Amino acid sequence: MAGLSRRDFLQRAATAGAGLVLVGSTEMLLTTPASAAPGRGIGYGDLVADPARRLALPPGFSYSIVTEAGVTTLESGEPTPRKHDGTGAFRAGGGRTVLVNNHEIRDPWGTDLPVPHVDGLVYDPGAAGGCTVVEVDRDGKRIKEYVGVAGTSTNCAGGVTPWNTWLTCEEVDALEGKNGYHKDHGYVFEVDPFDRRANLDPQPIKALGRFEHEAAVVDPRTGEIYLTEDASKPNGLLYRWTPPKDYRASKGALRTLAADAGDLAALRATDGAGRHIDDLSRATEIGTVYHARWTPVPDRDARSTPIRRQLGDGDVTRGRKLEGAWWGKRGGASGAYIVTSFSRNESPGAHHDGQIWFYDPRCSTLTLTLRLGVNPDPAVSDVFDGPDNIAVSPYGGVIVAEDGNGLQHLFGVTDGGQTFPIARNEADDVEFTGPVYSPNRKILFANIQDPGTMFAITGPWSNPPVSA
Repeated sequence: MAGLSRRDFLQRAATAGAGLVLVGSTEMLLTTPASAAPGRGIGYGDLVADPARRLALPPGFSYSIVTEAGVTTLESGEPTPRKHDGTGAFRAGGGRTVLVNNHEIRDPWGTDLPVPHVDGLVYDPGAAGGCTVVEVDRDGKRIKEYVGVAGTSTNCAGGVTPWNTWLTCEEVDALEGKNGYHKDHGYVFEVDPFDRRANLDPQPIKALGRFEHEAAVVDPRTGEIYLTEDASKPNGLLYRWTPPKDYRASKGALRTLAADAGDLAALRATDGAGRHIDDLSRATEIGTVYHARWTPVPDRDARSTPIRRQLGDGDVTRGRKLEGAWWGKRGGASGAYIVTSFSRNESPGAHHDGQIWFYDPRCSTLTLTLRLGVNPDPAVSDVFDGPDNIAVSPYGGVIVAEDGNGLQHLFGVTDGGQTFPIARNEADDVEFTGPVYSPNRKILFANIQDPGTMFAITGPWSNPPVSA
């Protein structure tokens, strides 16, 4: 399979009428999962055009709008902020769900539709980003929305914690006095979706480093936190924060840490022969396994030199556009799914339009589970490129938000590596963000980033997904 890109394979399969897709194995091609009935394929069916030109969905599925920038309002009366991004979902009483929604606003204060500066919840009065907290009923209908944190910048992805909080990540590297900011940026902040008092006087978790953070994922067994960096020149890094020995993970514990608490280190991968891998783009075959080692970060607050430039190419393994991360299971292992969105001339290896990796902390291995070849025609529907945010599905596999060229989709990836469409943006070629299921598994929440809309998608979810 090494010489055949996913796009080439899809085109050949379509020509042959076979409907095959590339799966997560170097030796196996499947048209259906073992549990699917004869004549049925992966997914929920072909997407149906939306007369309202919002979302195309499979037959039997529907959507409602939960929040919309400039249209819906916060409980304080201000309009919902723009630039919806990473989202976490938390179980509340009575079948309700509480969502924390990032707003990836890089502009300084004074921009349109910012996260409102609510007294006590502002980190930097010069910044316009942050998070809102959205409470919905069992059917996904909005009950209320309010500010969780304000005065942060470029809140991109993030991650849920085992103690039911949200880690929101600033995808920016900016010091006080730059871009209108009054404080340094490039940090992780913790947001409590249930206790508003816990969010007062927001403070960055400096122990997790200052860089262009994308996502964070917590190992519930050890408390280690894995962090992705979406940066270039040079390409970004995958980090691991190991807590100090006396640390006990719980709500508010991260906030009490000293700036140098624990150990922050960057991935250094080696292949089966022990050879150093300088960049994840070197992997071209599904099933490639690297051994993970970790190189200590010299200066995690990086005021003079960005962390990724403190470490030489021989010390670390880089990746172009390290994006979403989510904790889940693959086979019998628990670990972190990690996305690298695409690779071109800025990477030393082969070009690709997206990789999904699985990191197994017990074995210290990183396995390539999906690789998308370069998309020759981004205008073709149901062919995917540029994976970004990711979430593990309660129905098996993962859900991926597409931030590529041309048409934008939500798509699923089965445990076997097969892909299928879930939704298509009918309004514009704007990326999806923040897919996450409600705790009762009935609703898939997802966003269109610009200007910013959160959708609640319902339908005949199944396990595993099959279609006629």
